[in-house]
Amino acid sequence: MAHETHDAIVIGAGVIGCSVANALAASGRSVVVVERGAGAGSGSTSASSAVIRYNYSTRVGVAVAWESVHAWTDWASFTGPDDAGLARFIRTGGLTLESPEQDFDRVTSLFADVGVPYEVWDAATIRWRMPMIDPGRHHPPKALADSRFWDDPDGVLRGLWTPDSGFVDDPQLAAHNLMAAAVRNGATFLFRNGVTRIERDGDRVTGVVCEDGRTLSARTVVNVAGPHSSVINRMAGVETDFKVRTRPMRQEVHEVRAPDGFAVQDGPGPLIADMDLGVYFRGTPGGGLLIGGMEPECDPLEWLDDADDYDPQATKPRFDAQVIRTARRLPDLGVADKPRGIAGVYDVSDDWIPIYDRTSLGGYYVAIGTSGNQFKNAPVVGGMLTAIVDASENGRDHDTDPVSYVLPRTGLEVNLGHYSRNRVVEPSSTSFTVMG
Repeated sequence: MAHETHDAIVIGAGVIGCSVANALAASGRSVVVVERGAGAGSGSTSASSAVIRYNYSTRVGVAVAWESVHAWTDWASFTGPDDAGLARFIRTGGLTLESPEQDFDRVTSLFADVGVPYEVWDAATIRWRMPMIDPGRHHPPKALADSRFWDDPDGVLRGLWTPDSGFVDDPQLAAHNLMAAAVRNGATFLFRNGVTRIERDGDRVTGVVCEDGRTLSARTVVNVAGPHSSVINRMAGVETDFKVRTRPMRQEVHEVRAPDGFAVQDGPGPLIADMDLGVYFRGTPGGGLLIGGMEPECDPLEWLDDADDYDPQATKPRFDAQVIRTARRLPDLGVADKPRGIAGVYDVSDDWIPIYDRTSLGGYYVAIGTSGNQFKNAPVVGGMLTAIVDASENGRDHDTDPVSYVLPRTGLEVNLGHYSRNRVVEPSSTSFTVMG
């Protein structure tokens, strides 16, 4: 039976796992990544809408997203070359419509503090700048079967315009780019080879056993297994260590033809975050419109007992709900009879804020609960997690003395205790949706 020794093992090669592997390898560690899928980004990452936006409910959330866009904007320098090509950040601008779920004034205050450029648009400005959008207020979002669904708007909305929002054109390629960077830094990747056991000696992790029978030894193991993260935590015996839990959830994203006038200067249309109707949508390079849901109370959430047991196809009830809601915002949008889109699996924490942290098992770390709103932060997560590993392995108790991290491009300092597994879930600190 093969046996290998490394400094660090990363479980999962999604965009976050590849970022963690790259940062750990760049720090001089010998790193191996174990991934049950066929390639980098082949799981949840491949189904991401890859949205880049900044409106989070906390300063840390805003600061990390703003730091990340500086890396996406200069992606070639951040990752280096890749024979597969490089993912592109497409800057379209984004409009977030006001809703009770996210404090409009608080977000603008955070933008001003962090330095995110923004404009507040009233309904008249929205009609002038984006005549394809109806700024009518419909809140709360309603199910199609609700007799009030087609009621006239009961007012109008303001919007928060961020000119530096947009999306990454190929999320799976972005993961591959980070993998290529990690390989240049000395990391190795084992694909189609999941983890069957976490090895430990008392209160210290010692490595993992893989599906092919090989044993990998290391003093540092990082769980970045996405929707399977809770299974890995169970193997490690740390499930009861978390005050904030994560669960896999099925989510659908749909694509339709964008209405005339949605494109901006012949490019993809802007990102619209619309919690008033419970949807978000953005243009695509091919003239399409990508539509996703924002977990409104009227829609049942599809929690999974098994992250591998789900229907990957778009369903008509979800398609109709999300597309018809979007048509209330875009009156010229056509609604097709046949659903078109994909379903993926999120790894969702109780408050939709990820967990980047140590655990009670020495040497065992987690970067989990990231699905839905952390793709944009992938360039930064690796550095943040590595800072936690460095401090913890040098004797610092991150639980009682949280690590502060200076974001290298903006110079902003963030308290990484924000992402603690033991944080208290505060109603004011999150929208409890994909918006974070």
